[in-house]
Amino acid sequence: MIKKALITAAAVAFLLGGIAAVSSADAGPEEITLETTGSAKPKPAFFPHKAHQAAFACAECHHGMADGKQVPYTEGMEIGKCESCHNGDVLAGKTAGKEKLDTFKGAAHANCLACHKEVAAKDEAKKDLKSCKTCHK
Repeated sequence: MIKKALITAAAVAFLLGGIAAVSSADAGPEEITLETTGSAKPKPAFFPHKAHQAAFACAECHHGMADGKQVPYTEGMEIGKCESCHNGDVLAGKTAGKEKLDTFKGAAHANCLACHKEVAAKDEAKKDLKSCKTCHK
């Protein structure tokens, strides 16, 4: 009986260790194509996810929602589709500056475009980051 319990415990530890290794190694896709559903414009945005991961912490872009409020990203937090919260049902009328946060496009422009403008302002060599063509090829 003790032998059976030890084998079971070892198997569980092995499986949990494997699951933990896989989940911590999941850094998401290298590249992502972001599209606004139901609209031909704008063109889809190309997002080099791996390149951004090399320069920024996950929490710079990702966050969650609890009790109707944005909460900071924490390591291991499930990352869902932006549209699951950035839609008219969940964030009706919410804005950040002139961008509507109740659309995926508005949320992306509020976060991504604001960051691109900030980086371009600090580094003349990166001035092209402000162009729509940077993301919308």
